[in-house]
Amino acid sequence: MAEIGRLFLLIGAACVAVGLVLTLAPKVPWLGRLPGDLTYESERVRIYFPLATCLLVSIALSALLFWLRR
Repeated sequence: MAEIGRLFLLIGAACVAVGLVLTLAPKVPWLGRLPGDLTYESERVRIYFPLATCLLVSIALSALLFWLRR
């Protein structure tokens, strides 16, 4: 029963973390508009791939998870 309680706590913490990210993300104006983000626009098509933003988020999450494992 204790394992189920820990699982619910972990799911709750993940929900809080996602909520904080979604709440605070619009307040960071440069996120999603970094120099390495790729865009292509034509008359009918707009393609946007935030490559630099993905790399930055990946590095930050990797560092955070590395720190939490220690």
